[in-house]
Amino acid sequence: MKNLLINIGRKSKRAFIHKLSSKKKDKILKDYYLLINKNRKLIINENMKDIKNALRKKIKDNLIQRLRLDDKKISNIINSIKKIIKLKDPTNIILEKWKRPNGLNISKISIPIGVIGIIYESRPNVTSDVASLCFKSGNAIILKGGSEALYSNLILSKLFRKSLKKNNVDENFVQFINLKDRKVVDFLLTRMNNFIDVIIPRGGKSLVKKVQDLSTVPTIGHLEGICHSYVDKDANPEIAKRVIHNAKLRNTAICGATETIILHEKIIKKIGNKILKNLESNGCKIIGDDKIKKFYNKKIKKASIKDWSKEYLAPIVSVKSVKNIDEAIYHINKYGTMHTDCIITQNKKSAKKFLKEVKSSIAMHNTSTQFADGGEFGFGGEVGISTNTLPPRGPVGLKQLVSYKYQITSKGAIRK
Repeated sequence: MKNLLINIGRKSKRAFIHKLSSKKKDKILKDYYLLINKNRKLIINENMKDIKNALRKKIKDNLIQRLRLDDKKISNIINSIKKIIKLKDPTNIILEKWKRPNGLNISKISIPIGVIGIIYESRPNVTSDVASLCFKSGNAIILKGGSEALYSNLILSKLFRKSLKKNNVDENFVQFINLKDRKVVDFLLTRMNNFIDVIIPRGGKSLVKKVQDLSTVPTIGHLEGICHSYVDKDANPEIAKRVIHNAKLRNTAICGATETIILHEKIIKKIGNKILKNLESNGCKIIGDDKIKKFYNKKIKKASIKDWSKEYLAPIVSVKSVKNIDEAIYHINKYGTMHTDCIITQNKKSAKKFLKEVKSSIAMHNTSTQFADGGEFGFGGEVGISTNTLPPRGPVGLKQLVSYKYQITSKGAIRK
């Protein structure tokens, strides 16, 4: 295992040395989606091997649905690659340039990061999405997918390598680790810092925590998505009801789902009750603090301190009452995970204050938190959401997968 992984790292470094034109990268991506389209039957057959293994292991139905590929999902994979092709190459762009009195002409130029390691679970479309985004931004990619999607991931990565080879480009720009050994992830995190420049985890809390705890390589990602929607005293009732319904219940299993609703105490009776009744009538369990329990005219469970830090990923929501916007911001900054938080209000001054003062990587106004997604941002997809304080933050798409360097010219300048 050790020798195999080190060899993969060396191959990635060698591949990355070759700089490709935007035209060449787009041609490779086009050939990739054409190969996917041509091999639909083969992809579905390989995917069925994973499905059969999952059924034998009695994996949960919702995970099997995430794993399953059909014609529609393959079409979505192809459309995602087409969107990435249409996006502008983010490398070799002059971000800034200026002249100094000391004779220096300085340019800040965007460059690829290097070798990116992606550790992910379940969804096979992640293989094509992240490989395409990383490749378009000039990076070499090492993919370590979950064992439950081994055959699906393997065929999608093989087709990418086939496209690279067809275009006379080092196929090791994209490598997939075909090993089920659980020690592989530990080795990638702790022994590969000479080969991998950044690691991005895509998966559940346990995977992301392991990456953040063990990695000696820089990481981009988020541990939990404890997202909040705050309904201010100046909220429009219909906007509040519609936005919160979507933010909580559109898809309860994604990291951008609202997990805590914060209600200004002045609107609990008038607006808050309607919001909560609507959620409850659509199968959502309500957990509230003392004031919410008092004014909401149905029996609900009392919230504990632990509920404010809980990512339910289910039709359950905790509800907090506050006296003012400052209390709401304080609660979010204390219990949130700097993912996505929203204020619902018609008061522009309050909205401006909220957007400025919450620490979130994504701050929203009158908008469902479920829009926390690279595709919705127009990034052509994402390799993940970052809640790091340092950039990149929020959805990590094409433009976030680059670094920069300074290029300096002069007419023989020397420093005095």
